[in-house]
Amino acid sequence: MPPHLKPIPMKKTTSRNNSKKIKATLFASAATLALATTSHAQSSVDALLNKLEQKGILTADETQSLRAENELDATNDFNSALNQKLPFAPWVNSIKFNGSFRGRYEQFSALNSDTLADRDRFRYRLLAGITISMAGNLEAGFRLGSGDSKGSSVVGNPLSQNSTLQDNFSDKGIYIDTAYGKWTPIHNDNWQLSGTVGKMENPFKFTPMVFDLDLTPEGGAIQSSYVINDKNSIDATGAIFVLDEEAGTTQDPIMYGGQVTWNAKWTSKLQSALGLGAFSIVNSKQLTSANVIEIVQGNTRTAAGALVHNYDPIIADASLTYTLDSFPLYAGAFPIKLQGEFMDNTGAPDDINKGYWAGIVFGKSGKKGTWDISYRYEYLESDAWYDQMADDDNVAYYHAAPGGGGSAGFVGGTDVKGHLIKLTYSLTDAFSFDASCFINDLIHSEVNGVNEPGNHSLHFFADIMWKF
Repeated sequence: MPPHLKPIPMKKTTSRNNSKKIKATLFASAATLALATTSHAQSSVDALLNKLEQKGILTADETQSLRAENELDATNDFNSALNQKLPFAPWVNSIKFNGSFRGRYEQFSALNSDTLADRDRFRYRLLAGITISMAGNLEAGFRLGSGDSKGSSVVGNPLSQNSTLQDNFSDKGIYIDTAYGKWTPIHNDNWQLSGTVGKMENPFKFTPMVFDLDLTPEGGAIQSSYVINDKNSIDATGAIFVLDEEAGTTQDPIMYGGQVTWNAKWTSKLQSALGLGAFSIVNSKQLTSANVIEIVQGNTRTAAGALVHNYDPIIADASLTYTLDSFPLYAGAFPIKLQGEFMDNTGAPDDINKGYWAGIVFGKSGKKGTWDISYRYEYLESDAWYDQMADDDNVAYYHAAPGGGGSAGFVGGTDVKGHLIKLTYSLTDAFSFDASCFINDLIHSEVNGVNEPGNHSLHFFADIMWKF
């Protein structure tokens, strides 16, 4: 056969080459579709990827990787176009919009009380913010959040951005949830060091037993991480937070704290974390009900509302995670995490100064087709920690108002023991469903001189979340 008529041998196409070709086709398609709208292009590419996976052309891992790369390119294109249109200063590198909307149904009830009236309410939470990255490893940002005011005050709730549906469709409040500046003078493969001032996302990694998830503290913080080797790393955080400003004295209540965490990767499937931290609140006697907002309760107080004890807790936490290659009805590798935390407040008597919790989490939500189910038991004594920092969802029922300015009803804070069962499912990367159920009781039968009969309370809420 003449040489020019010889058949050309076919090369075997590897999965990687196949993936690259498909990726190029996808990006070309996305570029064409982008003439309409970015969201339409994104949804069309997602549909194409799903069809290719169904036909066996792509594996699940390849589909997830291509989807992530496509979303990143779409984000970068959006930011590039935005930077060209808006007159930013020349030292501004990029701007990022972020936020979420959450709708919630919430129920409070008591399991063994004939006199207690159950409660139902519907709420929403809106968060919307901007993060600006600048030359010189600088960052600044702010976030606005919805929320109900505290009584007649115009000040928002520091432990919640929820707004309750009520009062004949009344307009709801918007507050500054974060406003900060950040500098990262050291940022390389092994070591990172940054400092933040203002009202910020909580820099500490403690659980809601220590800090409510919605709390955004005010002051200054330094964060550092160091990679020892491919198996071990260290994270360290130190902060000074201002709790209140007193016009009539220089003795303002201030919170100092630090935390160190050792992260270890023993094998490709087994990881662990071990942390130790401590806090100290100075001039805590200034934190009276007349001076600061009190959302939750549990601490021992005088009749005038002043704190009786000091708050200088030492906190230890640990976790162990084992990852399975797969699990039924779950997209990707499946983690199982055991975790616990212990707190001892050296500033209060031994019978009221301790707190702990332990639990397990199956799975990890956040990406499309992922979910998690968790359980934990928590025991938090009345003066283990300053009650205004603790989780306000972890409620118990008070039959009568305790002394020192407290209130009756379902209230979170300290002096609470009980169970939490939680389920979260991510329908997409940006859309998820969550259901949580707290079953609790007060630890002590007498709270600030008021007798409290045993009463199991139930706090249930279901959330639908949109992230953007």
